[in-house]
This record gives sequence, C-alpha cells and structure tokens, in this order.
Amino acid sequence: MKKILGVIPSRYESSRLPGKPLRDICGKPMVWWVYQVALKVPGLTEAIVATDDERVVSACNELNIPTIMTSKQWINGTERVAEVASRIDAGLYVTMQGDEPLLEPLVVQKVIDIMLNDKQVKCATLKTAFHSPVDVVNGTTPKVVCDANDDIMLFSRAPIPYPKASLNYIYYKAIGVYAFRPEALALYRSLPPGFIERIEDIELLRLLENGVKIRIAEVASDTIAIDTEKDLNRVRDYLMQNNK
Repeated sequence: MKKILGVIPSRYESSRLPGKPLRDICGKPMVWWVYQVALKVPGLTEAIVATDDERVVSACNELNIPTIMTSKQWINGTERVAEVASRIDAGLYVTMQGDEPLLEPLVVQKVIDIMLNDKQVKCATLKTAFHSPVDVVNGTTPKVVCDANDDIMLFSRAPIPYPKASLNYIYYKAIGVYAFRPEALALYRSLPPGFIERIEDIELLRLLENGVKIRIAEVASDTIAIDTEKDLNRVRDYLMQNNK
C-alpha cells in the first residue's frame, strides 16, 4: 500500500464564520487542533493542510504545520482534496474537516480501516448517533441514512427518515471524516455539482448522484462541527472544562 495521506481542507472565506481556520481556541488556531488529531491517527503516513489563503499558510508555517496551496475556484473541501490527489501520490486520501477540532484519532482510524478491509470500497465515511433533539432539527448538521449493507442511501440537512409510522428510530449525523481512493477523487473532480448536492450543499452527494457507493460505519463520537459562533463557543467551553 502506498502512503495514506491525511488532508485538512481549510478555507478562510467561510460564509457563516469568516476566518474560521484561524479562529482562536484556547490560545491556538482551529486548524492547529485538527492537525494535532491527525498526528495521533495510527494509520496516517503524514498529514497536510490544503488551503487557498496565504494567511492560513503563514499561521501554519509559524506552527510547523505542512501546507499546500490550492486553487480558489473550489466550492468544497472534496474538490480541494481532489487537487491535492492530482499533485501528491498516495494510496488513500483521508479528509479531516478543518472545523472539527474535537475529532478523536481512533475515530479517524475507523474510516481508514473500512478502506483497508475492503478494497472494493472507493469512498467511506462515518456516522454517530444524535443525542439532542435540537441538533436533529439543526439544518447546519447533515443527517444520513444507509442500507442493509452499510452503504449510504442519502444525506440531508432535514431530519430523515420522517417518523410517520414509528418513533422508534435513532437519527445519525454524518461526521466530517472521509476516505477516498485516487480514482474516486479523479471522478469527483471530473463531475459537475449534482442537482441534490446544490440544493442540500452536501459535497458527498455528488458521488451518490452518480452511482458511486459510499460505505459508512457507526462510531461513538462527541465531535462538534464548527459552523457558527455558537458552535465555536461550545468547543471552547468543552476544551476548557476538560483541561485540553
């Protein structure tokens, strides 16, 4: 197996939280926290931050975090990772979203294990159960449903499935950790954004809309994706309370 490259897409111009990768969390920028997680993932050969902004590069250089500059034209992190794959050779590419500083290293390892255990899987990701009804109805958090083989059927920002016949259902949120084989990223880069992808603004829908199966595994994780100022404060409070 060639190397397994961890890629942390970090876009400075976030519409909901400008300057997101460099927002301070307990004295360090957000991207630093994610990179520290990457360093502890057993299966990663190395990790790199992929960004389109010199401010992120400069901050990473000061913290000895390797970076790669990518095009400003990309509309999501997977497009950015696809560019990285076209420039850096690896057997697997593992995306760790730059806005999830509470990711656990062994959770990230789980998505690598999916790919190593089944060479037919081209893309994989993770899910975890919701514990708060407020989070279930929060449109910033994608929900996911899968089939009997643990392949994804659909992502949506709406609470799915709709509980018409029964309330006996656990809702799952998608975690921002993805693993790709090179050919999956090459395909992704060649495809235009899909119809549902554009509506929901969920990047992996592009593969689903084009018939590519995505394997998913359940993990226990309390990660918080930072999309708003409120999310940022929740993460700060968590880290301070846990003496991180």
